[in-house]
Amino acid sequence: MVRRTSVLTRRFFRRSALLQIGLVAAFWFLGDWLGRRTGLPLPGGVIGLFLALVVLHVRGLPVVTMKRGADRLLADMLLFFVPAVLAVLDHGELIGLTGVKILSVIVISTLAVMVVTALTIDVCYRWTERHAAAS
Repeated sequence: MVRRTSVLTRRFFRRSALLQIGLVAAFWFLGDWLGRRTGLPLPGGVIGLFLALVVLHVRGLPVVTMKRGADRLLADMLLFFVPAVLAVLDHGELIGLTGVKILSVIVISTLAVMVVTALTIDVCYRWTERHAAAS
């Protein structure tokens, strides 16, 4: 009976994007709590992301338990940037020279993130290929 309940709970959890988003938020809250408790100079989200990575790496939690919720958050990511657009509309000075400076910083930092991400993925892919061939 306990095994059947466990299977049904896992199945329900894997199908519910809302529960999975709650799990992602729980990692964030835990990371925030740990950051405040230990005094680490890192945001709670970064600590929570690291905790989630560790739990996934040691197979304490299957990836499918968080995948649907994470995909849902990524699909709605544009909504997280709406307040920034509204701030531009409220502050006309952002359309002048100040806005050009801010835009250049955004473009340069975005390009830097894209380049570093591409290089990281390339290194990880090559490492995976090298270790897969050795096995």
